[in-house]
Amino acid sequence: MRFTKNIWLCLSIVAVVIGIIGIHSCKKTDAAPSIPTPTPVAFNVPTGWPQPEYDFTKNPLTQEGIALGRALFYEGKLSKDGNFPCASCHQNFAAFATFDHNFSHGFNNSFTTRNAPGTFNLAWLKNFHYDGGINHLDLQPLAPITAPNEMAETIANVINKLQNDAKYRQLFTAAYGDDKITTERMTKALSQFMLTMVSNNSKYDLVKAGRASFTLPEQLGYDLFRSKGCVSCHTEPLFTNNDYINIGMPVDPTINDFGRMRVTNSRNDSLKFKVPTLRNVQLTFPYGHDGRFTNLDAVLEHYRSGVVNGPTTDARVRNRIPLSNFEIGQIKAFLNTLTDTVLTKNPAFAQP
Repeated sequence: MRFTKNIWLCLSIVAVVIGIIGIHSCKKTDAAPSIPTPTPVAFNVPTGWPQPEYDFTKNPLTQEGIALGRALFYEGKLSKDGNFPCASCHQNFAAFATFDHNFSHGFNNSFTTRNAPGTFNLAWLKNFHYDGGINHLDLQPLAPITAPNEMAETIANVINKLQNDAKYRQLFTAAYGDDKITTERMTKALSQFMLTMVSNNSKYDLVKAGRASFTLPEQLGYDLFRSKGCVSCHTEPLFTNNDYINIGMPVDPTINDFGRMRVTNSRNDSLKFKVPTLRNVQLTFPYGHDGRFTNLDAVLEHYRSGVVNGPTTDARVRNRIPLSNFEIGQIKAFLNTLTDTVLTKNPAFAQP
């Protein structure tokens, strides 16, 4: 009888211990923080467009990553004095170029030495800057952040400022699962936001999709654009072939910018600059790597009468491009159809 009671006593003790362990296990499980799961976002390639150059498998788009990148794009903390976020040079109403300035303002009343291009359709670029000196979008922000005449900051200081900001700790946690802030995470988030800036909703795109028609001047301008050879460099649908070409612009002696030769150290690349896209060209004036052309008339006049031949001047412009005033007017009418107000007015790209 006593033996039986001892057995029951032992079983009761074991049951109590198991119950206590179970309770503590439940409490421990309940207390464990849940790891945020970012929401995937698909990158849609417009119909008829080539496949992107950017490798999305190494930086998949997510709603949270894009939101973080958007906040960073407009964040003054990325600059030394807080006054120069990415958006100060890349303004959304100017198709993310610098409105009406040949050079952009930088830290301590300084200026950049090149005209800011629009930051759209970046997924299709292999290299960045007018000389192709940056070979990956994820690396590109490091150049303006650390340039003394632009944002003038150090990466270490930027990371420290973001780490001390509760908002960014939350945003990084949402995007990456924890609040660790690193250079790689920061630049990849910026890439995610900028990659979503796809410009494919101009009148030209509507015409190509059969949803609109060119006016007579626009159609004549489109025909001239192709027959005069403009399309060989400004290739559809991106309106750039992403090549580096010397179009006969003499060097500006005040900045002595020799373009691609800076990167390759080859004389064969002297005065060669990346062919810019003509999408949103009506919004991204002035033109040229140094913004020397204040309007489209000046650009077209250069091709008609201003080309200066040198050792590396491209054969396609050596003899200049004969254009009448009437033809210039028609080409400008066509170029107007490349303006994409869906891009510039998209609230997803505005300051949060």
